[in-house]
Order: sequence, then C-alpha cells, then structure tokens
Amino acid sequence: MSIEVKNLFKYYGDQAAVKDISFKVNSGEIVGFLGPNGAGKSTTMKVITGYISASNGEVKVCDIPVTVDSLETRQLIGYLPEHNPLYLDMYVKEYLTFVAKIYRIDNVKERVADMIKKVGLEVEQNKKIGALSKGYRQRVGLAQAIIHDPKVLILDEPTSGLDPNQLVEIRELIKSIGKEKTVMLSTHIMQEVEAICDRVVIINKGEIVADDKAGDLQMQAQVQTVYVEFEGSVSKSQLSKIAGVSKVGKVSEGWLLESQEDIDLRKVIAKFAQENNVLTLTLRKEEKSLEEVFKTLTNQ
Repeated sequence: MSIEVKNLFKYYGDQAAVKDISFKVNSGEIVGFLGPNGAGKSTTMKVITGYISASNGEVKVCDIPVTVDSLETRQLIGYLPEHNPLYLDMYVKEYLTFVAKIYRIDNVKERVADMIKKVGLEVEQNKKIGALSKGYRQRVGLAQAIIHDPKVLILDEPTSGLDPNQLVEIRELIKSIGKEKTVMLSTHIMQEVEAICDRVVIINKGEIVADDKAGDLQMQAQVQTVYVEFEGSVSKSQLSKIAGVSKVGKVSEGWLLESQEDIDLRKVIAKFAQENNVLTLTLRKEEKSLEEVFKTLTNQ
C-alpha cells in the first residue's frame, strides 16, 4: 500500500478543514483527488507529504507513519505544490543540480541530464527559470519532484494555467510517470481525470463523498437521462405525465427526459409511444459526464 489515510482530522483553530477521512492508494495507481475550492484537498496533500501535521488520525506512506519531521517518508515522496516554488534566477540545469545535491543523489550530473530528457527540457536547459513559459516551469517542477526517484508522487493542480497544447504535453508526461510510480493528483479539469486517472476520490466540505473508478461513478449517478425523438406531435405536458419522469426539456429536434427512479426509462418511453401511436425515431440513454457527477456530489 503506497498511501494509507485513516480517520484523518485537521483543524485550523475551531474550523475543521478535514473531517475523519479515510482512503488508500495502491502501488502503481493514478488517483484523481477532486473537490471544490476549500474542500480540504491541499490540506490533505500537505499532511500526506509531511508539510503540516494532522490534528488526529493516521497517515502512512509505504507502510511508514508520516510525521512533520520524518525524513524517511519524505525520501519516498515527490511533491509538486499548487504554486510551484522555483528559484526564478537560477538556470534550469543549475536548479536541478541543486535539488539533486540536497537529496544526496549519486552521479548528480547523469541524473540531472536524465531528468531533463525525461520531462522534455533539452531545449530550455540553459535558460533561467524566470524566462520559461508556464508549461516549461511545470516541467521543471515535475523534474525536481521525481529527481530522487520517489515511490509516490503528489501533484497539486499540475496543469493549472496551461494552454491546451501545454496541458496535453503535461498530461502525457504524468501518464508516463504513472507507469512507474504511484501518483495522486488534484485538479479541477474533469477531462484530465477521465484521460489519465485509474480512480477518483471526491472530497467536499472536508469529507469523502465518493471513491471509485471514474466510469463507475458515472454509472452510479442518481439521475437517469434519456434522449428521444418522435415522428409526430408530442407535447411537453404529455411527456411530463409519464410515470417516473421527473424533468422534461426540449433539445433540438427531440426531448431530454430525466428520472430519479430505479427504472429503465427507455422501456417506459417505448410504451408511451406505442400507447399514443407515435413512431420513435431515436431513443438513447445519455451518459452523465464526470463533471455532472462532480457537481451533483458536491452541491448536496
């Protein structure tokens, strides 16, 4: 088990930022840690990395308890915080050499060269960090996070502020790193989670509200939505009276019908069409996006 969080509490004064949360991240998993602003994501990540202490509960990394002064767990973790803290006046190669020496890495020159190649910084390696674009600064941040070859990588908003091209490049880089390491990342970009994460943990108001595979979360969504097109005149009033239908909306040439009941809405609509002697041209179940599931879970 690479990360184990058990009954974690974190208070700031009388305010609970994290309330009795528990979850595990297995070796080799890429887990998306999601939640609205102020939900407790960054606080949890800071506790896992040993930057701040827990008020109560237990956190382990590779079966070793995490404490604020523990160098043992910090050697196992690579961390890229939301606000990438780089020395802007240092050159890329100079900065990575500095970080490698802090970790007392053997063969510093070879390791730095390997990291520069791994994250795609060859062209920029002799520039000052302050002269780099946001995308390349994120690459430098990732390089410093993995230069000591950690078993666990914690990434807090790694693609924040990137343009679409940079986002794709960093996403592919994280997927590549995830083949070798356990990765836990926080993000607000749902497409990113769907593209690279094996599992999703959603936190809201300091509590875990979901923990499952992204696809399974979408299937478990409470609201069932069906799109239907009829040949012939059908009114909103008629559709609203169908047993089990909770919401009706007009969309282009057809209708979107929703139900919160445990029924197959397609069968109900097919029966309605037969009883009213109208032909069904299109009838399909609409999959809820992860973004819609996220909104549902965090607005309750």
